[in-house]
Amino acid sequence: ITFGHHMLAWFEMLARDYQRLQGCRKRVNVLPLGSAALAGTTYPIDRNYTAELLGFERPCNNSLDGVSDRDFAIEFISDASLIMMHLSRFSEELVLWTSAQFNFINLPYRFCTGSSIMPQKKNPDVPELVRGKTGRVYGSLISLLTLMKSQPLAYNKDYQEDKEPLFDTVDTLLGSLRAFADMMPHITTNKENMRAAAMQGFSTATDLADYLVGKDMPFRDAHEVVGSAVAYGVANNKDLSEMTLTELNKFSDIIEDDVFAVLTLEGSVAARNHLGGTAPEQVKARVKEALEKINK
Repeated sequence: ITFGHHMLAWFEMLARDYQRLQGCRKRVNVLPLGSAALAGTTYPIDRNYTAELLGFERPCNNSLDGVSDRDFAIEFISDASLIMMHLSRFSEELVLWTSAQFNFINLPYRFCTGSSIMPQKKNPDVPELVRGKTGRVYGSLISLLTLMKSQPLAYNKDYQEDKEPLFDTVDTLLGSLRAFADMMPHITTNKENMRAAAMQGFSTATDLADYLVGKDMPFRDAHEVVGSAVAYGVANNKDLSEMTLTELNKFSDIIEDDVFAVLTLEGSVAARNHLGGTAPEQVKARVKEALEKINK
């Protein structure tokens, strides 16, 4: 997996979140005005004209539903919970990647703080705070669902409890998205550390198996050959790409010089050249599509 391919996975999640919000707005942009307390009004009003003037798609079709419905708040907080879940998962990876054990990326100091006891430590505050605030939004969703689960029609005083979770969710979501939007362009990568990590664990073993299958060996047999090669590599502290052709031929005589093209990290990535794959050609195409979507 390349870093670009990994970032595009997060783009796909956030793109779906954006689509959900668009759908949410269409459903909730309905005018309740004119419903009065629950049964409408006897005055000669034009609700369609009022909706047009106020920027609503249409007026609600039922006065009782217009007064007692809180789906608009629940749906928005539900969509916000999904966004926060995605940001929280993203945050978890950023926290791991900034740790000394990984050291894949660097966050600018303005998005971090020092440790209260360890002077050398750099804490990734923004990802940790966003990860923590996700539970706050989840709590708002459960609070509102619980509030509405046993409400008879129409309005009840309980409904005054809908404001705090809704408004707090809006503030929390906007703050989290703004923090990420400020932070992400300033992240720098430690390419060599990433490459070294990708080299661990005989990561091109599947590529060797696929190579053998391409030479008409049944996958079951190819699996066994690669297993033996990996066992040899573990015993001799050698990656598959570091073995000589003579060493690889010990496990199968159909392996030829062209095998080394698939045993490198570059060859492994490039081989997955299909829609949604990790090949640089595909990643660049997806980036272009993503930018076009963002700039619409």
